[in-house]
Amino acid sequence: MASTKEQVLSFLQKCDELRSCKFIMATTKIKDLLKCIVNCPELYRLFETVTKDFDYPSQKAVCLVTKDDGILARSYVSLPGTLSDRLAFIFCLLVEIDKEVINFNDFLRLYFSEDGSYFACYKAFGNKIIKSLQDAVIEVFDEEMLSLTSVNPNAEIAEIISTLEIALSQEMQFVEDSPIPADDKENGIKILSALLKAVKAGNEELIDCLLCGYNYFILHLGCVSDGITELIQLIEVYEKNL
Repeated sequence: MASTKEQVLSFLQKCDELRSCKFIMATTKIKDLLKCIVNCPELYRLFETVTKDFDYPSQKAVCLVTKDDGILARSYVSLPGTLSDRLAFIFCLLVEIDKEVINFNDFLRLYFSEDGSYFACYKAFGNKIIKSLQDAVIEVFDEEMLSLTSVNPNAEIAEIISTLEIALSQEMQFVEDSPIPADDKENGIKILSALLKAVKAGNEELIDCLLCGYNYFILHLGCVSDGITELIQLIEVYEKNL
């Protein structure tokens, strides 16, 4: 059985994955994060303790703030001040999102409205809610105990880009060899070529848009390669390391 340190580090990794994943994968990643809590006895005990006497409905009314100055209404999330209440509130919030008590799309648009795009709203949600959850768990379990061997981030990103170049080249070859019409092949390869350029440029928003477009492309044409899941996972890892 994995040690407590390994299990908590796995949880923190799940938090990173949730913050860096594509918006369309967010609810799946939230479910994975909650499963990680259930499967780790120490984490389960922690969240059981902080939620035992926690009045979520009352805190929800306080934390989900809407202010109207008579001209424009503005909504935002104000997290509880104490560590235990912050852990409890975020946990209960994620449970409600997972159970679809809260419509995640509407929640993001209302409380994390940025430039009108789900990409920006979701990024703000990750930075506010999930990052706060990570920081709180690290504080509980002691940052020194959870420390990892440092790595050279530039070298790591370079290795990921190199792997992505190969994966994208293989995907282009798959499209070229597929039985779809020639015009569609050309469009698919254009998307993948632009995606590679965006990766090299570190343009996270453009990567997200192009990958979303390519998802529609392959689903519409039924042109799904065996390597597409791995390609998406590589891009998620890359964006997490930006």
